[in-house]
Amino acid sequence: MPSHVIDSDFLRDLYGTAAMRAVWNDRQLLQKWLDYEAALARAEAQVGLIPTEAAAEITRKARAELFDFEAIKSGIDQAVHPLVPVIWQLSSLCEAPAGGYVHWGATTQDVMDTALILQIRDALVLIDGGLDDVTRTLRGLAIAYRDTPMAGRTHGQQALPITFGFKAAGWLAECLRHAERLKSCRPRLLVGQFGGAAGTLAGIAQHGFDVKSRLMSELGLGDPPIAWHASRDNIVEFCATIASVAATMGRIAHDIIHLQMLEFGEAGESWQAGKVGSSTMPQKRNPMLCEAILTTSRLARQHTGLSLDAMMHDFERDWSSVQMEWEFVPELCILVHGGLAMMQRVLTTLTVHPDRMRANLDISGGQLLAERVMFALADRLGRQRSHDIVHEVSMEAIESRMSFAAALKAHPEIAMRLKPGEIDALLDPATYVGLSGAFVDRVIALAPEGVLR
Repeated sequence: MPSHVIDSDFLRDLYGTAAMRAVWNDRQLLQKWLDYEAALARAEAQVGLIPTEAAAEITRKARAELFDFEAIKSGIDQAVHPLVPVIWQLSSLCEAPAGGYVHWGATTQDVMDTALILQIRDALVLIDGGLDDVTRTLRGLAIAYRDTPMAGRTHGQQALPITFGFKAAGWLAECLRHAERLKSCRPRLLVGQFGGAAGTLAGIAQHGFDVKSRLMSELGLGDPPIAWHASRDNIVEFCATIASVAATMGRIAHDIIHLQMLEFGEAGESWQAGKVGSSTMPQKRNPMLCEAILTTSRLARQHTGLSLDAMMHDFERDWSSVQMEWEFVPELCILVHGGLAMMQRVLTTLTVHPDRMRANLDISGGQLLAERVMFALADRLGRQRSHDIVHEVSMEAIESRMSFAAALKAHPEIAMRLKPGEIDALLDPATYVGLSGAFVDRVIALAPEGVLR
């Protein structure tokens, strides 16, 4: 049984998904290395650097299923080098003289870096898809609850009425911005590596630029203007971008955890037969999925710092930094996709209770509408005097546990200017949600159904 939670037979689906783990397994890694070696051979054959027959043979044999995985592991232990044993096997598998042309002009980091980018490209397909699923579901929630009033909260306290659609639209807008970030980083991120020992392509200088261009075309990657062996800003940008996606999933989960509290009861994870909240308290319906999402977001965050550390290289190449990426990039991708998948599970079955939202709007006895009363008085008393009076009445009502409406009606200065019926109308929270619905419409306009992936 694997010892790490993201691979644990018991726990792995609380931290990631099978699809993302498959992107980063050893077989996929080996195949990406081999894809590079085959593409390099074809590119070099196209410019006459190696025989066409050799490139064809290398391509035929660059298939992971032909390789002895135990021999690779043994070779890595012996050589203390991840790629040399693979080059040995590929060279041996090829009919002579093709084996002698394997890895011509490349250095190990060229292969390792490009394989990492190829895996990131596959991971991005899953992350894009997961984010798109969440975005679609949030869009539906924003539309469905566009006009459903609830308490907006600041500093942990009720502030002013909003709508649940407004809250969902805020989540949606954040996800749409993440989608733009993921799209915009691709040209900088999805570039391959071919620089040779020190990045100068000295070994094949006569054909260097041509081979590099053809190699990247074969792999479907961008052609960088210069080797980036020691420049890892592209990896940092990717890590920071997807970690921010995880953070948004954590923020939404955190909101839902609070909304599910018995004292609120406004929205929460659905319950299905077999789901258990506590091993000792039978009544518990704990937000277990949201807590797992929050866990993945917190774990993902640390990898952004690691990616920045990995930018600190010595001179033209430094494997002590590069090897860090082999650990944290796969784990980060797994955590992020796991958080997205669990969030989609939560949102598609989210239980929403408009009746509890309405009840909580009334729980303060009208205090939630103090701003509205202040503005109603401002034309007659001035803004600051109105604020002072309403604040005074509000504090007295809270301390005496008196209805806010009754306290307002009992205040002589207010009673002279507002009739009891006017005060009651001002304290109706459903009629003071501001531009909540209009803001929902603006966000939905950014994500029309036909434009989403």
